[in-house]
Amino acid sequence: MENNKSRVVIMGCESYECDLVYKKLKMAIDLLGGIENFVSKEDKVLLKPNLLRGRKPELATTTHPAIFEAMIRILKEHQIENLFYGDSPGIGSPSGASKESGLTKIAEKYKVPMLDFSHGRTMDFYLGLVKKRFEIANGVLESDVIISLAKMKTHGLTRLTGAVKNQFGCVYGLNKGTSHACYPDALSFSKMLVDLNRFLSPKLRLFIMDGIVAMEGNGPASGTAVPMKVILVSDDPVALDATFSRMVNLDPTFVPTNVSGEEMELGNYSEDKIELLGEPMEKFFNPGFDVIREPVDEKVASGLGSLSRFKGFLVRKPVVNKDKCIGCGICEQSCPLEEKAIKMVHRKRRSYPLYYYNRCIRCYCCQEMCPEGAISVKTPLLGKLLVYKSRE
Repeated sequence: MENNKSRVVIMGCESYECDLVYKKLKMAIDLLGGIENFVSKEDKVLLKPNLLRGRKPELATTTHPAIFEAMIRILKEHQIENLFYGDSPGIGSPSGASKESGLTKIAEKYKVPMLDFSHGRTMDFYLGLVKKRFEIANGVLESDVIISLAKMKTHGLTRLTGAVKNQFGCVYGLNKGTSHACYPDALSFSKMLVDLNRFLSPKLRLFIMDGIVAMEGNGPASGTAVPMKVILVSDDPVALDATFSRMVNLDPTFVPTNVSGEEMELGNYSEDKIELLGEPMEKFFNPGFDVIREPVDEKVASGLGSLSRFKGFLVRKPVVNKDKCIGCGICEQSCPLEEKAIKMVHRKRRSYPLYYYNRCIRCYCCQEMCPEGAISVKTPLLGKLLVYKSRE
């Protein structure tokens, strides 16, 4: 193996049975040299799951408790006792999301405290290529090591959400919405995510992706749970996400965090720069996985040039299913723009969101945060004909 190759372990796992998950995860980490290769007894270790919001584990929105418990067991077996966990959800409190997602029960069982992800500090990053400053949660700043426990899911903006995007939860509170407003398209947003990972890289040691049951379709919160029966482990988040891409028949270059990640020297997405360990990827290949198999078009991202006035008729946009909508107003609250692109209107004794597509930056925060799955990303007919060319 060449020294510059990234290693990704593919480990099959049939179910979330606790002892099985522990056994498989330990085998995967051992293929990378063992947990002692990444942490020491003196380290203050932060487990960073995906807690997008409080959802039951079977909905595949969050990192499953069995993955969380297995990682705790592995660390404690190696006398690594200084363990903590936390995340900043997109909606609700960290403690509420943890409880609903089943992690609090596990954390209490093993006496693993939650760190502060509701407050933080602004940190300068002079080496940032697109962003020079981040608002980082106190819990992250207090830790020596971060072990990222990502979830295998689709995403309306970045195609997939995985190991690289999981660190967005290290930005606390409403600052995540501000980042969407400052980096409104998939390309700039992905470069910001890569810079965030570069800032955290001295602490980031290991990346684990829960793909035993993944989410396809209208992810990252309202999609469909689909068994993939796999755990992916790597010390390179880009290589891990690129492997996930190939596993679901998605060109890795269509995922902007992959391309920017390699260009900005966070990791490798190119196939010849990745060594796969464990089981063969073909065993878990799912060509029918429901994901957008189209590139992020730079002209679309930058406003279609001379066609920008027709943006609302051409580019993908969030669309509301009024039969599912309960009028809660969370979509309006989640819009990161000062002049909101969504306004709640009241007609015929009910409330529902009205979109101003000329303002909408297509960050899809509304779709991501909708608790009822009433918002999906649709391509207008003219867009299908004139802008997007399917490459399935």
